[in-house]
Amino acid sequence: MSKQHSAEVAQGERFRFGANWQRFLSTLNAQRIEQAELSLRDMLGVLDLAGKRFLDMGCGSGLFSLAARRLGATVHSFDYDPRSVACTLELKHRFYQDDSSWTVEEGSVLDETYVRQLGSFDIVYSWGVLHHTGAMFAALSNARLPVKVGGHLCVAIYNDEGFKSKFWAKVKRLYCRNAAARLVVVAIFVPWFALRAASVSLLVHKNPWTYFRQYRTRRGMSAYHDWIDWLGGYPFEVAKPEQIFHLYRDANFTLRNLITTNRMGCNEFLFRRE
Repeated sequence: MSKQHSAEVAQGERFRFGANWQRFLSTLNAQRIEQAELSLRDMLGVLDLAGKRFLDMGCGSGLFSLAARRLGATVHSFDYDPRSVACTLELKHRFYQDDSSWTVEEGSVLDETYVRQLGSFDIVYSWGVLHHTGAMFAALSNARLPVKVGGHLCVAIYNDEGFKSKFWAKVKRLYCRNAAARLVVVAIFVPWFALRAASVSLLVHKNPWTYFRQYRTRRGMSAYHDWIDWLGGYPFEVAKPEQIFHLYRDANFTLRNLITTNRMGCNEFLFRRE
């Protein structure tokens, strides 16, 4: 799997998500971890996850695996990107070394056999992951397999913005092409993102830094690292909210929570398996 991943990166067909997450870990602090825990509790509508089995499908930095473990869950984390797996292992080493209630491994959501053998979980969590697999609807379908009856599936998928989505797909593909292309994309868009954020903060809050301070309270993430993730995040697919709803409704899942956006962000869904 690591060889396949490396080949896709070398061919310009995949962003190195794990490398970006490794840089993000240098910014990780207690406040970010607490915000990640809070976002999990809010989305799931719970105070804690004691006694629950939690599957982090595409664990990325490992932050939400850590949050789930701190909330009391038994956690299984996997990712297709070997560096993302390394990030999650690093967090486990820092906070839960030799803990048998947290398993981390390499795996692909597109491998149905692998997903089925994981067993059943109370919560399957895949935030901003499945649209980066290169086969989003197959990934969405496989994501429901480990959810136990009465369990919950939490997914976040990029909103379909028509021509805007097509434009960003081209930018992302360009970013992944080679080092020179990455420099061009970053040089154009990161200053634009920063200027736009500071301008809005200045107009609304009378302080250009408010956006960046508030960003830390959104799932404990980092604005800069999310910008890089956005610019390079390829493969890239999108969906309208009703497409996700219909897919899981037809598989006997009930929508329990929904947060939508009217921009190029993620629509967030919480489903319960009936």
